[in-house]
Amino acid sequence: MFRFICIVIFLILYLILTIPVLIVEWIIGKFNPYARDISSLRIVQWAFRFILKITGVRTTVIGEENIPDEPVLFIANHRSYFDILLTYSRCRRLTGYIAKKEMDRYLTLTSWMKRLHCLFLDRKNPKEGLKTILQAIDNIKNGISICIFPEGTRNTGEELTMLPFRDGAFKIATKTGCAIVPISLNNTAEIFENHFPKIKKTHVVIEYGKPIYPDQLDKDTKRHIGDHVENIIRETIKKNAALV
Repeated sequence: MFRFICIVIFLILYLILTIPVLIVEWIIGKFNPYARDISSLRIVQWAFRFILKITGVRTTVIGEENIPDEPVLFIANHRSYFDILLTYSRCRRLTGYIAKKEMDRYLTLTSWMKRLHCLFLDRKNPKEGLKTILQAIDNIKNGISICIFPEGTRNTGEELTMLPFRDGAFKIATKTGCAIVPISLNNTAEIFENHFPKIKKTHVVIEYGKPIYPDQLDKDTKRHIGDHVENIIRETIKKNAALV
């Protein structure tokens, strides 16, 4: 419980004390948008790493060298709010996450998310959802990686299970030709969700799979690319269960 309280206090202070930082970043962006983006990335990564340090989480990372130095589409399974902190804190390049529309209402938090090129997906409105996918495609073309959890929501089922992937996310890769990098996450719900509201020290495993280029796949695999990536992640989390 002590760790949970510490994280809540840190988040509140961060969101209040960084309001002037957002203003400074806005001014920087008028003259050098790229410098502003990199600065915002590093500031948020510092905050995420600090929170992870409070949790006491121990992380085993496999295959990080598989990430090409180019804009990619990260695809991950999703069991914890901490999945975002664990993965975003490791991003080397500008990366925007696709979040649910409901997140677009938290003032300073929303401002930081937009500054980091996060997009908000309205799952109840297909027309607005398509606009989000089209914006993500533009981001990839402009050199910004995208990360999405295609299960659509956190999976609260048994460990090693996954919800079916939604195919819309994969249009980002098939329309741009960018690489898909699967991210397999093990044991992340054990940090917080499995014993809410306590936060416990635990060991998680993150594995980055080899990049998948849609144009290099055969026609049948490309047609079912969502199933292909889903199977890769499912097999990886089963394999890595022994490491936890």
